[in-house]
Amino acid sequence: MNPIRLQGSRLRVLKRAASTLGKVHAAGAPFQARDRTPIFFRHDGLVNRLCNEHRFKEAIEVLCRERRLREAVSILDRLDASGVRPSAAVYSTLLQASLNQRALKEGRAVHEHMVTSGFQAGLFLCNRMIDMYSKCESLDEARQVFERMPERDACSWNTMISGYVKAGRLNDARRLFNEMPEKDHFSWSTMMSGYVRHEQPPEALTMYGRIQDEEAKSNKFVVSSALTACAMLQSLKHGKEIHGHIVRSGLDSDAVVWSALSDMYAKCGSIDEARYLFDRTSERDVVSWTTMIGRYAQGGRGEEALKLFRAMLGCGVAPNDFTFASVISACAGQVAEELGRQVHGHMTRIGFDPCTFAASALVDMYAKCGNIERARALFSRIEDPDLISWTATICGCAQNGLAEEALHYFKRLMASGTKPDHVVFVGALSACTHAGLVDEGLELFHSITKTHGIAKTADHYACIVDLLGRVGRFKEAEEIINSMTIKPDKFLWSSLLGACRIHGNLELGKRAAEALFEIEPENAATYVTLANIYAAAGMWNEVLEIRKMMDGRGAVKKPGSSWIEVKRRVHVFLVGDRSHPRTEEIYRELDKLSTRMKEEGYVPDTNFVLHDVEEEQKEQNLSYHSEKLAVAFGIIATPPGALIKVIKNLRICGDCHSAIKFISKITERQIVRKWRKSKLLDREVFTNTIIHELAEGRGPSLVENEDYGLRSSPSHL
Repeated sequence: MNPIRLQGSRLRVLKRAASTLGKVHAAGAPFQARDRTPIFFRHDGLVNRLCNEHRFKEAIEVLCRERRLREAVSILDRLDASGVRPSAAVYSTLLQASLNQRALKEGRAVHEHMVTSGFQAGLFLCNRMIDMYSKCESLDEARQVFERMPERDACSWNTMISGYVKAGRLNDARRLFNEMPEKDHFSWSTMMSGYVRHEQPPEALTMYGRIQDEEAKSNKFVVSSALTACAMLQSLKHGKEIHGHIVRSGLDSDAVVWSALSDMYAKCGSIDEARYLFDRTSERDVVSWTTMIGRYAQGGRGEEALKLFRAMLGCGVAPNDFTFASVISACAGQVAEELGRQVHGHMTRIGFDPCTFAASALVDMYAKCGNIERARALFSRIEDPDLISWTATICGCAQNGLAEEALHYFKRLMASGTKPDHVVFVGALSACTHAGLVDEGLELFHSITKTHGIAKTADHYACIVDLLGRVGRFKEAEEIINSMTIKPDKFLWSSLLGACRIHGNLELGKRAAEALFEIEPENAATYVTLANIYAAAGMWNEVLEIRKMMDGRGAVKKPGSSWIEVKRRVHVFLVGDRSHPRTEEIYRELDKLSTRMKEEGYVPDTNFVLHDVEEEQKEQNLSYHSEKLAVAFGIIATPPGALIKVIKNLRICGDCHSAIKFISKITERQIVRKWRKSKLLDREVFTNTIIHELAEGRGPSLVENEDYGLRSSPSHL
């Protein structure tokens, strides 16, 4: 065939199709004109055949299923050309497809066709249009439809209110809610969940109070929103009142309500009540187990978290990534690396994804346990690290004294394009503090808001005050404190007080102590540190006054204890402790080390002895601090060159910090010291129980490997 004639034929066909598809409706429609570009149904005879047979509704349904919405809308023009009036079902199908695909342009075109064709939309279609416009983020058009409706039902009101709530226009939603003639469960729960979602929990509780006043019946969604509001406010009193309403209304058997109740109690600090509810839940799936484990871990009760994990395994419930993340977090909080390794091995055996958030939790756990090399190795195997992974690595390096490495990772984070948050800056500032990089720290501190637009938190201020205080730049530290837009917290004042202790700044130390007395008068550490400052200045009368003040306020200094884990047994030491079976060997080793340290240039810092005694007695008091006893035991109980890891319940004193550096050099040992607040409890027995249960069928025993640092071994633990 002649190609010129073929092209001419195609051109005539196109012109006729364009004429049909481009038919213009009556002028004056209150909507924007549609795009009349001709659309042809590509290589599917089915749609063409259905249209030729005037089975337009079926053709539209086929195109909508295939997400060819623009072509489906164009069929409305074919109906016009065929003289067929579209049915309500046709319009409903097209509006629903527009809603599902968030296709505002096509949804408007359908609405326009309804108006120009004279179709009178009923209640159902009007509600669907409101829903479509709301979910396509065109609330003003949704409101126009709502206002022009001749009649409205509860669905009309609720859909419009819900649209406002999801867009954050709570004032508009509340006004419409107040105008609503008859409110139902959905109306109340929508408003309450909106206030909760947009962090206005007091308004949510006010709404719940109105429900009680109007004697409206609550449902599980209403009470769940109210409980969430209580959790956000940490208002245990209101939470217990709502718990009483729940019991009286018979909603206490619902799983959703039980979960919300448990969450409320946990976030209000009543984890025992949360556990009580958990234990009485009839059906506990992996989600409920994981949530309870996470609550223990977040509440600093790692022992209970790990015990619950043991119970979960015993019930045959398979853990998921969220479970592992919670358990690993608990191990990190307990500085329980051995148990963390076993959990890691279990994860490896069942084939967890090394790029999930559980991997980030592993990085954090190993870093907090002092095994920074393993943490860095794990991080290097994450293909596309997220902010959590970066933060765990940066903070881990900073906490383990690897300041340069921490700042190196921070620079890599900034170069990667990942947007930092306030937490990662805490890690970077801590690294500057450990390295004494004052100018770099100040530059970083000022960039938080100026460069990155992040509001400074109390932690940022505490870090920069700590950095300046350590080098004795108290004037600058005071200027920053005085310029703060938020109230200084106890961590800032504690850092400043510690710096004043080091540099003997009595006046500023008194100011910091007075601030801490107001914040936490029961904390004995403040009194002891201030007394140390007085003692260093030879002001013994003031020291006695501080002691009397402690007694009068009931502040009790808890005894310092240190512990070390050797061959899966935990050995605990107190100051001057002589209860250990190998006490004689430990003290002989310490005496030997003391002699060698002095030969290397060590001078005991007797300023850390808070007693008016002779210098020789002060040195004697320093010699047998709990951390030194633990280190000495680690040296005699482990092979030469083995890592020694000591955990302490209080901050390590300055003299022990210096002495252990000398011991590390003399013995050629890496010594890791960690500070942990939580109680030791019976971790020795418990840790061994968990490890053996993992070994007996649920998890492997483990040895070194370059993949994830661990691999399976055929032998049991």
